Amino acid sequence: MPTWRDLINGDPLTWLLEEDEANPAVRYLALRDLSGLPRDSPELVTARSAMYSSGTIRHILDAQNPEDYWVKPGGGYNPKYTGSVWSLTLLAQLGADKSEPRVKAAAGYVLSNTISPMGWLSYNGTPSGFIHCHSGYLGEAMINLGFGDDPRLTTAIEMQARLVTGEGIADFGSENPVRFYHYTPGPGFVCGKLPCAWGAVKALKAIASLPERRRTQTMNDAIERGKELFFSADLTICKFSNREKGKPSGNWFKFGFPSFYISDVLEVLEVLSRLGEGQHPHLEPVWKLVLEKQDATGRWPMEYSYNGKLWSDIEVKGEPSKWVTLRVLRALKAAFPG
Repeated sequence: MPTWRDLINGDPLTWLLEEDEANPAVRYLALRDLSGLPRDSPELVTARSAMYSSGTIRHILDAQNPEDYWVKPGGGYNPKYTGSVWSLTLLAQLGADKSEPRVKAAAGYVLSNTISPMGWLSYNGTPSGFIHCHSGYLGEAMINLGFGDDPRLTTAIEMQARLVTGEGIADFGSENPVRFYHYTPGPGFVCGKLPCAWGAVKALKAIASLPERRRTQTMNDAIERGKELFFSADLTICKFSNREKGKPSGNWFKFGFPSFYISDVLEVLEVLSRLGEGQHPHLEPVWKLVLEKQDATGRWPMEYSYNGKLWSDIEVKGEPSKWVTLRVLRALKAAFPG
């Protein structure tokens, strides 16, 4: 059985570990996740400190309001992509956490303004503001920021799982099921009227971010629903049930950074590998698709970019990307350890 190192060309890890003033967080995450340095390693501590002093993390924190939010108070969904939710989600994907006081304060602010009276995460703080993608990427971000033990967040992820399974929410089995929240009118990964595979990826990532021992039966059932969705579709085409008529989004096959509500097949591989399914036979064609995108030195290009929309640009679209390469290598390592 090949290991992740056997599947890549050249030595991209050396590239990721280079000093890089524009992308210092790459070095920190590569040391932590690929080299496997312990948290108290002097090299890792130094790299972690460096990522706060330059690059995107510094730009985001410099733009933070003294009252802990970005741009405007409240739930933080607007404006895209500089409001509080987007800024905090990006900080999490860059490796920041609550040990930085400004990050901790911002996360506390967002949690206080996005949890609805029903207990789930909501883009506007009301019960009707639940959306699987928003709840998923924000839930994952909060766990990665260090809030996994916060009971509010645990409840929010449990409620998202219930919205997937329908358990304890409403009688969806009746002929005329109750519709009492706007975007998610039934079980599964429904958004509006039909299941959304992008939302499913994000929901699975939030649940998978919790340690296995802390997942409830409902969370495990929701994970199985997600597996069924992705193992029932040809992931080299991504024509899911909500696309029986029409063309699947081409964004499924454009790898980029950061990951917000738009998803790609690499993100599917990331979460399924985290759940122990990385070597499932159904995924072989998708891994082939991913591996064919690397160049002769084992570097993947930036194919989907948010440049011009964030607090600062991240790399250059169309050129080799440290961030995309890091995503691929982490997914490969989870699926093919050794």
